[in-house]
Amino acid sequence: MILEIKDLIQNSKHQLRDNYKFYSQDLLNNLFKHPYTKIEFIVQDLGISRLTAANYLNKLAEDGILRKEKLGTGNYYINLALIDLLTRR
Repeated sequence: MILEIKDLIQNSKHQLRDNYKFYSQDLLNNLFKHPYTKIEFIVQDLGISRLTAANYLNKLAEDGILRKEKLGTGNYYINLALIDLLTRR
């Protein structure tokens, strides 16, 4: 499973780097730290504004890389590929 996660991270890195100007290693690390992320996590890890973090995550959700779920007053962004890998077992 570890090797599969490593491959998934590598593939995601190339996909993000090739298609998004806002790619950074810190963003990639955040997306794989847990199977989900929140705007607050991106703000803290990348040191960017809340609006910028929301724009990044919403763009990734629009493109199907993440799934946006509203829970209460907050939004969670689920890493679909990672969830799929973790729940297959």
